[in-house]
Amino acid sequence: MTRRSCAITATGIVSAVLLVTGIGLVLSQAFRTLVHNRLKKEIVLVSGSKVFESWKTPPPPVFMEFFFFNVTNVDEFLEGAKPQVQQVGPYTYREYRYKENVSAVENASKVSAHTTKTFVFLSDKSVGDPAVDRITTVNIPAWAVMTKLKGSFWKANFVSILMNSLGSGLFTTRSVDELLWGYEDPLLVRVSATNREVEKVFGLMYKKNGSNAGEMVYHTGQDNYLDYGRVDTWAGQSQLTFWTSNQSNSINGTDGSAFHPLLSKDERIYIFTPDLCRSIYMEFEKDVEVKGIPAYRFTPPRSVLASKEENPANEGFCVKPQECLGTGVLKVSPCRKGAPVVASFPHFHLADEKYVAAIGGMAPQSRHHQTFLDLNPTTGVIVRANKRAQVNILLSRILGFPKTRTVNETIFPVMFLNESVVIDDASAAKLQKLLLIVSLGSNFPLIIVGLGAITLAAFIVLLIRARQQKTSTEDDTSYCPVSDKEKNDPQNGTFIGLTEKSDPQA
Repeated sequence: MTRRSCAITATGIVSAVLLVTGIGLVLSQAFRTLVHNRLKKEIVLVSGSKVFESWKTPPPPVFMEFFFFNVTNVDEFLEGAKPQVQQVGPYTYREYRYKENVSAVENASKVSAHTTKTFVFLSDKSVGDPAVDRITTVNIPAWAVMTKLKGSFWKANFVSILMNSLGSGLFTTRSVDELLWGYEDPLLVRVSATNREVEKVFGLMYKKNGSNAGEMVYHTGQDNYLDYGRVDTWAGQSQLTFWTSNQSNSINGTDGSAFHPLLSKDERIYIFTPDLCRSIYMEFEKDVEVKGIPAYRFTPPRSVLASKEENPANEGFCVKPQECLGTGVLKVSPCRKGAPVVASFPHFHLADEKYVAAIGGMAPQSRHHQTFLDLNPTTGVIVRANKRAQVNILLSRILGFPKTRTVNETIFPVMFLNESVVIDDASAAKLQKLLLIVSLGSNFPLIIVGLGAITLAAFIVLLIRARQQKTSTEDDTSYCPVSDKEKNDPQNGTFIGLTEKSDPQA
């Protein structure tokens, strides 16, 4: 066997081995399974893992924007007219969040922590000075006290007289700082004198700067990667007590800061949020890309805040059967000390049209008012997110308070917030590197198949060239006649032609 034929044979064998091995690995998904199992072991809430430090102190900057609804026709509204509001904002704060008192529990299968948040004002990202700018809005302390006394005629009349003497109206004008971080309300001061449970100070973000929402215990994800970051208990409770059904009181999902790897488009992701005193769910909407990183966008569907008629599973969120609200709004008074606070998405996005039409100045748009999470499906890392929620107050006529006699039941918007984050460049570069490694590892069998295909092509080329060379050699060594006599030789080629010897003497 010649050296050329040996090379051709070896090339054929190599191509066959590569193709068979590669196709077998592709069909068995062995490398993909190996890489995915490695990811599941690395993405766990255990000290020393790749994600533990970034879970405790997230590197990307988080921004909190506050938008207020300034009421422009208070007197007309109190006479029965449709309220008109003007959006003012944003007032932007850099939010620093980190987990404190982190400790392993239950043989390190779970981890407990407090998430502390602090806020620092950013003037360059805001429309004005929160200490100077003033907003006319619903007098929440007054409405909270009046609602608390609903049904108690004599107490209501006494407080009504007290409100008149203190000048506490149904609306108030305060600075943005006061509305956010707190001010001493004269009515609350008087009420707190007889009821120590009542705070003298009111603010939408009162006591939330430099504080936490209570201890949470999280699953580490070691036993099951799907449990990574899932909240087990909040403030020592595995079930809430605010609502009227076990399903509504369930604590489901993560706290919104971590999600398990290997996400599917078909799954629902659950988030437990103490601000809403409940868990919500989100579903896949579309594929997106952030800084070159592929991501799935998850958003809350309309059914999350749908009425009990539209979504029977939400019946447990009715404070009382007669107090069930429509689609797109949620009364959270059970976890707001009875105050008539109603949560929704900004501008009543995804809500019944009647709530939008009742307030002049509402213009819901998905682009500006939708809550969403952009998650890298391989790692579960958040690459971009916007959490948007609106605080409203339920206004209605209350017996014993003459000022409310002209008020029609209205869900009145006060403020909405936008908590946003985008992955920083350094974290994006690390994630892209990790995704490249995962991609190469998962697709290694395809690389083998590709090499096999290249080797097979080389084998085919070598065969063709060898064939061509053989044909050429046969043509070069074929028999050729030496004279015309040979062509006409009756002896079929046995004629030997002799040249006549010349005579040297001639």
